[in-house]
Amino acid sequence: MKRIVVWLLSTVSAVVLLFGYHTSTSGPSATAQAPIGGTGGTGDGTARATGTTVTTDSSGTIIDVEVLEYPSGNGVDRQIIAYALPRLVQETLDAQDADIDMVSGATVTSEGYLQSLQSALDQIAA
Repeated sequence: MKRIVVWLLSTVSAVVLLFGYHTSTSGPSATAQAPIGGTGGTGDGTARATGTTVTTDSSGTIIDVEVLEYPSGNGVDRQIIAYALPRLVQETLDAQDADIDMVSGATVTSEGYLQSLQSALDQIAA
């Protein structure tokens, strides 16, 4: 009988711990919800989507990408962001559009970045 009680308490404790664990995908994300912003009067464009700002020159060349919102709630999030965002931004500047590769090991971050980037680029094109 004592073994059954110990086993039951251990099982209940393990289940409670598993359901209480929050992964790094819960919390703020870098995805675009509703684009805002627009273009400047000189032909230069700056568009902002929730999470990303894209600046272009008068020829439409992307000259800057700034990530405004990203998860940073724990050390793992900060490591992934420090590794992935510079690569994603550089790929965007090289490709000049949102057709870029995702960063291995940063799938959720890459997906959020790409959605937000495309939303900002759509604002510039509009």
